[in-house]
Amino acid sequence: MWIAGAILIVAGVAAFFFMQHTKRELHAMIGTETLSIPDLEAERKVSDELGAKGSFRKVAEVVGAAHPRPEGVLTAELSKQECVWYRYTVEREYEHVEYRDGDRRTRRRTEKMTDHSSNAGFAVIDEAGRTIGVDPSGERPDSPEQVVDRFEPADGGRDSFELFGIRLPSFGGGNRTIGYKYKEWIVRPGRRLYVLGEVHDKIGPLVIGKPSDGGHFIVSTRSEGELRKSRETQHKLLALGTVAGVVIGIGLIVAQIVT
Repeated sequence: MWIAGAILIVAGVAAFFFMQHTKRELHAMIGTETLSIPDLEAERKVSDELGAKGSFRKVAEVVGAAHPRPEGVLTAELSKQECVWYRYTVEREYEHVEYRDGDRRTRRRTEKMTDHSSNAGFAVIDEAGRTIGVDPSGERPDSPEQVVDRFEPADGGRDSFELFGIRLPSFGGGNRTIGYKYKEWIVRPGRRLYVLGEVHDKIGPLVIGKPSDGGHFIVSTRSEGELRKSRETQHKLLALGTVAGVVIGIGLIVAQIVT
């Protein structure tokens, strides 16, 4: 019983830290001003006039449509659809065999083979055709569109899978492969985006990306209002989880001691 209590307390503490992160993210959205691209250009101009060319920094929210980089659109690896960002994963489902006390037990398990996201930058464009660059910095956009979700049975149970025409080993340790799950998400050109981050002019044109001081960076296909509502709900659930985990966990430990 005390082990279950300890696990609940640890879960409650973890929920507390996630709750604090969610709270800070929510406060960042509430406290950060949404600025148009002309407003940001005007502030950058003032910075240049003060002799700080290339040193402009401004934490802001930007809203607009996803737009390809100058080199053109990306092509998603699995679906081959045009996009400005993509991510794909491949998971292997297999039968894991265990022997305990002379008994043979088979369990179905999953292992991740690959998880790849595009790293190329893109832009946000406003109604007047003005753009600001977006540097994803390895961060994944919130709520991208899922375009691939399929399961392919293994070819004769072989422990290998095919990706882009190349057959790769799964290093499954002799367990029988059942099949592979393929998933892919994209952000299409023209998709409405909400971006919170630090605007800078390090490379000349304005770019919004991860704050240099480690602040919050959000790229989402949802509106600010939708994100706030989601974070508020998440904060409440985590708060309940924190209290429940700690209180019940302590209760179980005390009950074990008493008995």
